[in-house]
Amino acid sequence: MLRTAIARFLRDQSGATAIEYGLIAALIAVALIGTIGILGTNLTALYAGGTGSAATTIGAAANSIP
Repeated sequence: MLRTAIARFLRDQSGATAIEYGLIAALIAVALIGTIGILGTNLTALYAGGTGSAATTIGAAANSIP
């Protein structure tokens, strides 16, 4: 009885799968937060330029990227 219960517990993979999906979601969230943090200021400069022609605004934003 106890041996059967232990064997069934060791074969059960459903908990491991849920943990793996949680880790994958956490890694994706960290990557998105990092990307938004790095590109956020450059995108703000690009969209906040606002006046003049599109070529002028994009050119000014492109020159402000380090």
